[in-house]
Order: sequence, then structure tokens, then C-alpha cells
Amino acid sequence: MAGPTGRGNSLGAALNDLLRTQVTPRHRLSSYSAKHWHAQLSQLTGTHRGYQTLEAAGLDVTAKTLLNWLSDPEYNIRRSYRDLIHTAYENVAIVPAEPIPDHVRDGQFEISGTVKTGNDERERGTRRAAPLRIDGGRGDWTEIEARWAASDLADQDFEDHFIDDVIVADIGEGTDGWDFPGSSYSVELR
Repeated sequence: MAGPTGRGNSLGAALNDLLRTQVTPRHRLSSYSAKHWHAQLSQLTGTHRGYQTLEAAGLDVTAKTLLNWLSDPEYNIRRSYRDLIHTAYENVAIVPAEPIPDHVRDGQFEISGTVKTGNDERERGTRRAAPLRIDGGRGDWTEIEARWAASDLADQDFEDHFIDDVIVADIGEGTDGWDFPGSSYSVELR
């Protein structure tokens, strides 16, 4: 039975595509698109999390002052307060990435595409050659997870860390390291 599959123009792109089918990346809530400080403040004060974020940003005003601001969109507030409101609004609008689940880290990866080690370069995952099979459970996912959580897992970084931290941990360095010079890859998780 086929498992979830990621596809891309590089190994890293295919890995990122696969990961996004399994877990939600860090993202911005589309409902947080207000530009004016008053609209941002109104939205923030509508939730407990919004109030907490305002407080964490350093906005410390009385309830009466807050009511005055909310009752008049043209109320003239100090720039420093507008900046704090904007900072809080930006922070509350970001939803952190879900952690990479165990079934991904411990999964079996089947890589199809051009695989090269030393002078050996071949197309894997065809009728003539099986896909490159990697046991993710033998790898060290620490750096991949940290970059994923920070929304800093670019395709090339994912590919580099997957090679160094997962492939090498599972099957070794290869003749002269691993290279994925092709332009089309698929990665199936089993």
C-alpha cells in the first residue's frame, strides 16, 4: 500500500512537500489582516490570547484608557503605543508549526530520482532500480526540527540536513558522499 508522497524539482523540495502533507507549518492566520491600529486593537481585545499578547508586548494601560481608545478610531495615541499594538498583532497572528510527528521521523523513506555517490549515478525508483530506501528512525532530526519550528527549512537546507543527519546515519557516507543532481524527485513515506 502506497504511503504519503512528496514531489519536487529537488530532493529537498520533495521532502518539504511530503512534510507539509503530514504536519502544518508555521503560518499566519488569514483573519489577521487589519492595518490600522484601532482595527488591530479591536481584534486583539476580542480574545484572551490577544489580551495576553498585548500585555507581553508591553502595553500597560488602564481599562478606562483602553475603552477610550476602542470607542474612538480617531483617538490620538502615542506612536510607541501604536507600535506595541502592531507588534502584539503581528505576534498573535502567527501560528507555530506543529512538531514533526514520530511516524515521520521513524518512517521508511523511498526516494525516486537521480542518486549519485562517487562515480555511481543512477535513476532510482524505476523498473530497473528500486528506490533508495532510508530508515528515518536511525537519523538525527534535531536540526531539521529546529529549522521547521522556526519556519526556516528551505529546500536546500532540508536536503543537506537529510543527507548528513538521516541518510548517512542510516546507510553511511557512500563512496564520495551523497548527491541528488536530478530535476525531479518523489519521496514516499512508509
